Formats: sequence, C-alpha cells, structure tokens
Amino acid sequence: MPPHASNLAMWRAMIRLLKLSTRISLARQAISHICLLLSAFIFVSVFYRRYWLDADDPYKCRALFTRGHWLDPPEESYTSQHFGKWQPSGCMMHEYTGNDVRACLKSQQIIYIGDSTTRQLFWATAKKLDKTVADDQMRGAGKHEDLTFEDKDVTVDFIWDPFLNSSTLRRDLLPYDTSEDADTVETGGLITIGGGLWYARHFGSDSLDHFRNTLDYVIPLVADQRYTNFSQYSPLSSAQPRNGGHHLYLTPVEIPLYNVLSPSRDATITPDKVNPMNEYLYNLSTTKGVKVPWSYSLMTWGSDLAYDESGLHVIENVATRRVDILLNMRCNAQMTLLRGYPFERTCCSAYEKPQPSRIRFFLPIFFITPVVIGISSYGTLYTKSDPNFDRRRRHRISTTSWAFATLSMVLTYCVLADRTQLFNKAQKHFTYQDFSSLCTFVLILGLASVRRSLGRTLPGGGHQVANEWFLPRDQTDEWKGWMQFAILIYHYTGASSVLGIYQVIRILVASYLFMTGYGNTHFFYKKQDYSLKRCASVLVGINLLSCILPHVMDSEYLFYYFAPLVSFWYLVVYWTLRIGHSKNGSMPFLLGKIGVSVTIVTVLIRCPIFFDGLFLLLRYTCKIHWNVKEWRFRLQLDCYIVYVGMLAAIATCRIHDIVHGQLFPQDHFARLIRRHWNKIRLLSIAAAVIIIPSFWSFTQQFSNKADYNRWVPYISLFPIFTFIILRNCNRHLRNFYSWIFAWLGQCSLETFTLQYHIWLAADTKGLLSLGVFGRNGTHLDGRHHDFAVLTVVFLWVSALTADATTTITKWIVDPKAMYVPETELIPLPRRSGAFSNLFERLYDVWKESLKLL
Repeated sequence: MPPHASNLAMWRAMIRLLKLSTRISLARQAISHICLLLSAFIFVSVFYRRYWLDADDPYKCRALFTRGHWLDPPEESYTSQHFGKWQPSGCMMHEYTGNDVRACLKSQQIIYIGDSTTRQLFWATAKKLDKTVADDQMRGAGKHEDLTFEDKDVTVDFIWDPFLNSSTLRRDLLPYDTSEDADTVETGGLITIGGGLWYARHFGSDSLDHFRNTLDYVIPLVADQRYTNFSQYSPLSSAQPRNGGHHLYLTPVEIPLYNVLSPSRDATITPDKVNPMNEYLYNLSTTKGVKVPWSYSLMTWGSDLAYDESGLHVIENVATRRVDILLNMRCNAQMTLLRGYPFERTCCSAYEKPQPSRIRFFLPIFFITPVVIGISSYGTLYTKSDPNFDRRRRHRISTTSWAFATLSMVLTYCVLADRTQLFNKAQKHFTYQDFSSLCTFVLILGLASVRRSLGRTLPGGGHQVANEWFLPRDQTDEWKGWMQFAILIYHYTGASSVLGIYQVIRILVASYLFMTGYGNTHFFYKKQDYSLKRCASVLVGINLLSCILPHVMDSEYLFYYFAPLVSFWYLVVYWTLRIGHSKNGSMPFLLGKIGVSVTIVTVLIRCPIFFDGLFLLLRYTCKIHWNVKEWRFRLQLDCYIVYVGMLAAIATCRIHDIVHGQLFPQDHFARLIRRHWNKIRLLSIAAAVIIIPSFWSFTQQFSNKADYNRWVPYISLFPIFTFIILRNCNRHLRNFYSWIFAWLGQCSLETFTLQYHIWLAADTKGLLSLGVFGRNGTHLDGRHHDFAVLTVVFLWVSALTADATTTITKWIVDPKAMYVPETELIPLPRRSGAFSNLFERLYDVWKESLKLL
C-alpha cells in the first residue's frame, strides 16, 4: 500500500473516531441531564409525600394499623406459602421470631383477653416462642378456659372472657388505671382485648348496647390521645420504660365468612349486628385514640381462603401476621435502639440520630474540604500577580474538589434514603415472573449494545483493528457487567429463597474472585510492578467507599463484604508473587510458592485461632465488633478459586508467548503447545460443552444451601472455565462485546456497595419506594414506576461515584498522576466580577489564617 494511502486511511479512522467520540459525548450529556431531572423529581416527590401526604403519620404507625395488602395472596387454592407477607403502606413489617419476642418483652407478660378469635392470637404467639411445645399443649387444651404458656423469659396468658366483663379483666387492667395515681402506670408487656361476636350471638338486637356498656370501663384505659394525631407521637418515647403510654390494644370484631357459618351461627351472627360494633370502635379510634388494628379486617377482606372451614376463624398464617402487627407496634422502636442495623423494622419506628462525633468528623472532610481546596488554590489560579495561571494545577484542584463534592452528595443521598423516613420502604417478594422479566430485559439490552472492540491505539493516532487474545479487557468488563446485572436482579427480587438461582449466583461471585486472581496475577507477571504506590492505589480504590459508609450509616466494614473480600485476596496474590519475585520466571519455583500460599491460607481460614484472636484484639483495643463467623464463611466459600485464576493467568501468559513466537520451545509444556495447539483448543471446547449438562445434573442432588456451599470451593471452577472457553473459542466472539455490560462492569464495585442504601432499603432487607405512585402510596400499585425511576438514578450515581473514588484515590496516593498534558487542557479566561472578588477576599482570609497557624 502506498504511503499516502495509509495516511489517508489513518485520517479517515481518526475522523470516524472523532465523530464517534462526539456522539458519545452528546449522549452522555443528554443522559446526565435526564438523570439530573429524575433526581430532582425523586427528592421533590419524597419531600411532598413526607411533609404533605404523610404529615400526620411520619413514623408509619397509623399505616401499620390501618393500611396494607398481601404480597402473596392465593389465586385459586391456599398453601402454606400464601398469606406469609403482609405489606403495610410505606413501611416494612418485621416478622418476629421467638428470640425477638424475648428480647423485647423479657420478664414481662403478654396477655390476650376475649373470645376464640383472640385465642388464635395467643396460640400464634406461643408458637413463635416454641412451636413444638405449643402444638403439644394446644392438642390437650380446652376451648372455654384460661390458658398459660410459659417460656424461659416471657409468659403468655389467655383469659377466656367473650363478654369482656370478668373480674380477671378488671384485675389485669388495674395497673393501667391512672385515675388515682399516675405513678402506678406500668408500660411493660402487651395486653390485647378482643370480642364482640358473643354479643351478636346471644343478645339479639341489643347486642350493640351491651357491647358499648361493657367497654365503658375498658375505653378510658385503652384510650391514648397521642394516637389521634400521629404527627405528635414519637415511637422512640414509647420504647423507653414508663414513658410510652399504654400497650393495650382493642381488636376489631371479627367479620366472619357468613356463607359458610354453621346454621346456629348463621342465624345469629349477621352483618347488621357486627358492622355497627365495628363502626363504634372506629369512632373510638378516631376520637378517643383507642388503638385498634384495622389491618386485621383488611387481611380477610375479599379473600375467602383466609378463613378456616368454620368461617369464623382465620387460618394460622393470617393469625401469625396479626400477632406481628401488634409486636411491630409494641417493639419496633425498642428493638431498633437495642440492635441497630440492619434497620429493617421501619413501621412505627424512628431512626437514631447520628452521633455528634461522627458529624464533626465527616462534615469537614466531605463538605468543607472542597471549598478549602478551591480557596487555597486561588493564589495560584486567579491572583492578579499571576494572570498566566498553571492550568494543570487548576485541573487537578477542580477535579479533586468535584470528586469530594460528588462523594459528599452521594453519602447524603444514602443517609436520606436509608436512615430517615423520607423514603418509603417495602418488603421484597419473589415471583418467577418478575425475575424472568428483568433477566429477559437485561439480555435484550445487552445484545442490542454489542459492538466491535476498538483495539489498541496506534502511535500516530487512530486505532488498530481489533484481533483480541484470550480474555481482553472489554470482555472482562462485559463479564463483570452482566454478572452485576444478575446479582442486582437477584437482590431486588428476593430470589435468595430459590435454591437453583442461589447456586448460579454463588458461581458468579466465585467468578469475580477468579478475575481478582487472574487480573492481578497477569499484571504482576507482565509488569513486575510490586511498588507500594501500586498496592496502595488498588487497596484505597477498592475500600474507599466501603470504609466511609460504615461511619456515615452506622453499619460495619464487613457488612459491605465484597470490598474486604477482594482486598484480602488481592493481598494474598500480591504477597504470593512479591516474595522472591525475581525468580518468578522459573515455573517450578512459582508453582511451589503458590502451593505454599494455598496451604498457609487454608490453615488460616479453617483454623479459628487466627481470625478469632485478631477479631478479639480489635474488639478490646478498637471497640470494633465484627462477625468472625460470617467472615470465615465468606472466605471458605471461595477459598481456592483465586488460586485457579492465578494459575490461569500464568498459563495464559506462557501460551500467548509460545503461540506468538515470543517464547521458543524449551520445555515439554512449550513443545506440547506449539505442536498441538489447535487440537488442545478443540478438545477444550468439546469438554466445555460436556461440562454444562454434567454440572447442572450434579447440582440437582443438593436439597439445601448448606450442602451446596460445602461443595462450591471445589466445583466452581468448572462452570467458570466452561464460560471462558466458549466465550473465547472464536475470534469474532473475542472481538465483539456489549458496551452496556462493559460500562456497568467498570463501576460494578460501586453498584454492589451503593445498592445497599439507594436502591434497596433497610440495609438490603427491603426495597426503596417513593410512595407517590398508585393509590394511597402503596408499593404494590407503583412498584414498576418506582423501579424505573430509582434504577436509572442508582446506576447514574454509581457511575459518578466510581469516577469520584478514582479521582480521590489518585489524589491520596499520587497527586502528580492527576496532571494532564497541556494539549488536552482548554484555555480558560480569567474570571472577574463579584464572584472573583469574593474568592479574592476568601483567599486573603485563608492566607492570614495560615500565618496565624
């Protein structure tokens, strides 16, 4: 080809690249503007909902008692999997266990007083404490008698009093009578009173009058005026002994399934008797502050399958959720103070205020630092004595300031989203339809964004046509990206309860760690750069966000487990290759080092002495309370896949040198590769095809997660190598990639970490919701709108955070690396006017302050 023809081709390639860069730049600007508008919409919406729509119920106490819906109602027939998740409007209802009940009501009584519908609540509470003992006691219990269930820390009593007029009722309510002495108020324990159906059955047309007369004594004790205006009610005050008012609740009269009642009940229990009694209770709840959980009626509204065969009582699952409503109202605020994060009890609960020391520490760093940097740099950038300012220095200062400002805004977003009542929170609920729909959408999105790799940059400009080798950078970014999409969908839909999906996700996590071993070993083997600066840059970049969030969100470093996990294995790779690195060219020596490293790390992980001692030392010296059992579990799950990645990287480097003639056959391995490379490729492809069904068949034998987890360290390499081989078996597959997946892969660490607070909610236990879509702000009606808006902003914020952490990491480790060539800087005019004068004055103040110091 003539020289002028090659120059012409190079210029054409540069023009095409310039046009592509322009289009990409315009697209990025458009996307940024859209995301900014969506962010503004989010905050306007949540402030409007919180301070207008929910102004009278800031802590979702009224929502817990009056609004909600089933996430899992049966469509045709009832199974034990239905009626398990009740979703109050705008908050997450915690499913209390026996240990939770003991922690909240230790050495206290839980008393149920009333008829057989109230007795169901008694048995549901007893089964929470000890299901086996409760079932045995239930079989021998009489119908119309008092019952007691004694646990080691809590006593549960049921008083048979269908007319609510017994002397026992008056005796139990006496401590709550404040008419004579306010100091006699006892706020501990929980008393629930329910009845009314016996009045309908035995008093005919006078049932309402008798019901009213009986409640004349009860109402003054149950009433609490704070419950008429929840805007003045603080759940944290009710969590403190002797300050929370009464813990007495009056249940609504059960609305039976009239068409299946027995003939004797059908003749006497009628809507014209039951409905007036509930209307009377409703008036009491709105005017007197009587605490009535109207959600009980919503739980059975329009669902015949919520009742048992008698038509009078509800099924066990419904009764259990009814008890959870009472316990959430009674215990959520107290348990939040007691246990802290994860803050998954968001109904009728208030978040703790941030520690003053934390505010004093982070406010200067993330809000004042950008201003200080800008002011301190003014002398170099804009002083009258130096009009020709140093643009490289200005670029570094402005970039660092924007990075700090970006990170501070992201942290503020995290706090507002997951540590305040500003956003609604909703419970997760898995459905195959949601999971498959999201996976299909992501797959279509990835396929639609497939394009050819640009290849490497030529010295004179332009790009060489890509002909990528094994696992190129675009492909590894794509791999991380689609895996991150799958993990995000897995977390959002609550798919962890499905064993088959869990098995796949475990392989994806192992794949990330495989790339940790592969990528870092490839770098060290080729570059031989073991400098402290390189090591610090990697560790700071990985851990910057995960180290800041625990202090801001009152959580723990190990809670964001992926960053510490990758950091641990990075150090293992680093020291394995760093020690004796001058001899890494010798395969026996290098493989021997890896073998020794495997042995040492396995002993450290499996023998509890090391990590138990280390975590104990941190507890008593630094007051750091990390869960050593959870940390060891994370390490054991993938304790060998990193070494598999190291071996793969070493083999790839040697094979590349042999195939491309950079390493002449000097040993048996090199000669084998040189002579039989094509056969080896074909055999590996055939083996990969066989492994797919074999691995799937092997995993079907596991019936639970524990059995599968024991095998994961030894079998995860097979599907990983299968994917790698098939993805790289053809040059066309190697040279094309999905840029959407690759883009997400470049900020996968940030999306994994930030999802905890600005996409999911309650520290991953629930879902974030705006609460402005759908009727009454319920999540079920507007969940698709919430998902669309919050997901777009979440991904955009993650990308901004990735850029910010990269900039701050460079500023911390090597500020000189932030300088850019003079030709890449756009000349900027000198600023003047009021804004410039303001900075001049601030700079003068800054200089005088430095002199004083």
